[in-house]
Formats: sequence, C-alpha cells, structure tokens
Amino acid sequence: MPRTEPSTNPPDLCAKAVEPLIVLILLPILIGVACEMFFRDTVRASAVATIASPTVVYVCLATLDPGGTWNWLATLLVSPLAIALALAAVMVCFGRAHVRKRPRRNGA
Repeated sequence: MPRTEPSTNPPDLCAKAVEPLIVLILLPILIGVACEMFFRDTVRASAVATIASPTVVYVCLATLDPGGTWNWLATLLVSPLAIALALAAVMVCFGRAHVRKRPRRNGA
C-alpha cells in the first residue's frame, strides 16, 4: 500500500488565509475598543471609530497587497462592515462600563 504524505501547509499560506479575518473583523473591533477606552465618551469614540476603521483597513490593504489588486474602491465596498464592527465594539464597551448594579436585597 503506497504511503500518502500528509498535506503540509507552508506557514506563508496559513498567514495569507488569516489576513482577511484580522484586517476586516478583528482590527475594527480593536479600533472600537481602543476608541472607547481612550475617549470615554460614546459620541466622540463612535465618531473617531467611524473615521479610523475604514482608514486603517485601507492602509492595511495597501500595505498587504503591494500588487494593487485591492484599491480604494474595494476598501469603500468593505468599509460598512468595518464601521459596523467598530461601532458595535464601542457600544458594547459603553454598555459594560456603565451598567448599574442593583442593590442586593437581604431577605426573601
């Protein structure tokens, strides 16, 4: 019986497969959390996250794709996802930071 070699994925291929996840999902979430932690004001944090997330996505796409197959129009098409994730992260951080604790009731 012939032995089959296990498929080996070069590390370069694995890194290329994870780049879209990092750039389009994790990076906008981190931007939203960072904006909320830095500004501590939901209005300012959401405004900065709205501007910063597509800008950072464009810079990452331009850096990671020097061949130019992604351009500003492609960034414009995926920017609503980045903006939505950044704003959702701001709102989740705002909700967690400002949750009121109920007073404990002793007794029945």
